[in-house]
Amino acid sequence: MKQAQVLTERDKQRVMSHVAKGSYPARNRAMLMLSWLAGMRVGEIAALKFGDVIGATGEIRAQIQLSAEQTKGSEARTVHVSTQLQQELRNYINNHDTMPDAQSAFIPSKTGKAFSANGLCLRFIQLYNAAGIDKATSHSGRRTFITNLANKGVNVRVLAALAGHKHIGTTQRYIDLNEEVLKAAVELA
Repeated sequence: MKQAQVLTERDKQRVMSHVAKGSYPARNRAMLMLSWLAGMRVGEIAALKFGDVIGATGEIRAQIQLSAEQTKGSEARTVHVSTQLQQELRNYINNHDTMPDAQSAFIPSKTGKAFSANGLCLRFIQLYNAAGIDKATSHSGRRTFITNLANKGVNVRVLAALAGHKHIGTTQRYIDLNEEVLKAAVELA
């Protein structure tokens, strides 16, 4: 099975440059950041509601609690939100004239309704293709998130928990091995 492309920093910069010039730049940036910085699946991003991300007092949650209906495998899971992602989400929310209600789609389509998982998947592919990254998919951000953390030495059990995987074997398949990683590893010996 062909795996989604792992994005380089240069790839991400190209996508962000394209997104900044296109329609719905704040929304598109937020959905990419949820993928890149939290490793969320496209279906989870599509299912997010404002109340999942923003607390009653307007703060960005440090953890997003996804219900079984919002996840793959129908098991609830917790998504940890880094301070960088919290700032990205705050910037996105500040782009709204009025605060949507808690049940509104966090990443709405142009009609204002929630994307379907397939619709959002296509949107990711369109953004990547338009930025000239033609092998990236909606899963590329998730795979990039896991690979980047693995390359920084994060334990595979921690990665599995962050990804919402039951088995570390699943997580291990996400990690991209390349010459740079192998060269750096032998230098640690």
